Order: sequence, then C-alpha cells, then structure tokens
Amino acid sequence: MTPIIRPTNDKAFAENIIIQNMSAYYNQLDMRWDTALFAKQWGELDSYELIINASRAGLLCINHDENAYYIRELQIDHKWQRQGLGTTAIRYTEEIAKQAGIHLLRLRVFCINPASALYERMGFRVRKTEGGTHYMERRIL
Repeated sequence: MTPIIRPTNDKAFAENIIIQNMSAYYNQLDMRWDTALFAKQWGELDSYELIINASRAGLLCINHDENAYYIRELQIDHKWQRQGLGTTAIRYTEEIAKQAGIHLLRLRVFCINPASALYERMGFRVRKTEGGTHYMERRIL
C-alpha cells in the first residue's frame, strides 16, 4: 500500500487531524491548543496530505533552512497507523531534502509519544530533551 502524497492547503483538515491525534498528549502535559499560533505557522509550512484509496490518511508538514529539513507535523489518522505511512512520509521528506542538497532531518516529539520509537528505528537520535520534548535529528546519506 503506497500512499499518494500531494500538496494541500486545507488548513481545517490539518488542524483537525493534529488535534485528533495530539489532544491526549496536550491533556496529559496540561497544554492548550493555540489556534492563532497554528494559523500563523501554517503559512510557513509546505504541507502534504497522504491519500489511501481516495481517503485522507495523514498529514505531513515540513519546512527548512540552509542546514536542515524540519518535519513539523507528521500525523496519521488512527485507522491507518502502524501500516508504514509514517515511514513513507519520512522517506518522502528525505528525498525532498536530498534534491535540495540538504543532508539533515530534524523533528520534535513529545517524550511520551510512542512515535519516538519509529523515529529511532529510522535512525533519528535525541540531541536534547527539554520541556517534555525530544529534539531529534538524522543525517541523510
């Protein structure tokens, strides 16, 4: 099962899947979703939807500077999790970075989020932990 990954400007879809997937972590960490901050940052991201069988199964949001590509959001709908979509999205980001001549991927993940295990399996290493968040990076060969 290979998803179609295509650009999206659907901010409502993006915000909904993020809230759906992250609300339990926000509650556990006593954090609040900031719609205004999301709206501000949305315009700074290259955003993609992951499509399986004509259904939106996930969201990938990235940006970059001269040193690294940053995975800002990687959200997979609950019914599609653990089926390789996250891995596919990371590999997609890796290819975009390579084409741009950048050889470093970075991301942040809550320490309590089991997705950190996926990132470690894919070669990401924790560079620092601060405020309940792992800051991870991986070299692209």
